[in-house]
Amino acid sequence: MTCKEHLWNVAKALGITVVTVWLYYRSLWLTLLLLPLFIWHFRMMEEECVRKKEMEFQVQFKEAIQAVSAALNTGYSVENAFREAQKELKLIYPETARISKELLFIIRQLRIHVPMEQILEELGMRVQIEDVRNFVTVFAAAKKNGGNMIAIIQDTVRQIGDKIDVKREIDTILAAKRYEFRVMSAIPYAIIGYMSFSFPEFMDSLYGNIFGIGVMTVCLGIYMGAYYLGVRMIRIEV
Repeated sequence: MTCKEHLWNVAKALGITVVTVWLYYRSLWLTLLLLPLFIWHFRMMEEECVRKKEMEFQVQFKEAIQAVSAALNTGYSVENAFREAQKELKLIYPETARISKELLFIIRQLRIHVPMEQILEELGMRVQIEDVRNFVTVFAAAKKNGGNMIAIIQDTVRQIGDKIDVKREIDTILAAKRYEFRVMSAIPYAIIGYMSFSFPEFMDSLYGNIFGIGVMTVCLGIYMGAYYLGVRMIRIEV
């Protein structure tokens, strides 16, 4: 993730926390007391960004090993197959794409005669994605022991492709539910905001006193519990 993405997540989490503090307590000084809420929102946003980037990299990695497989079929060695794959994907993805950076790093290591097995092992350690690590482990073992690398690549492409297709089907099915969840999550804020502006004298009794703070804290706790359950329900791992 880039610094810009981290800062954007910080801004969004801070904005949600400030709005929550104002609606529930009418005191921005309590923002410090709700620091755990800010951290929780920030971590959830970071995790969501990481999941999206992992999904993008899986698609990129699938195309990369398909290019390597095509090069191997035409008679290239493993090292030259990766060079050809880097040239091909350079036409598809920008230099800022993660697969472009990884392939470029691999090519630079090949230029200084680093063994292919070591390069792939380091790739598996850098990329914390199960499919990539499994492919690297099997591919490195086949390279070292003389296995059928083309068959290994084709099997990996099929497995990754199947997993990507399943994830896309799940995302399509849950798209409407995610939208409903976002709307339902905003409704409590909208109701409190509407009541605060339309009937301020009615809502004033909930602010500035122990009883009101207690009631609003209980309501916030129930809301956060329901929100957490909702997030877990619409998040399905494959």
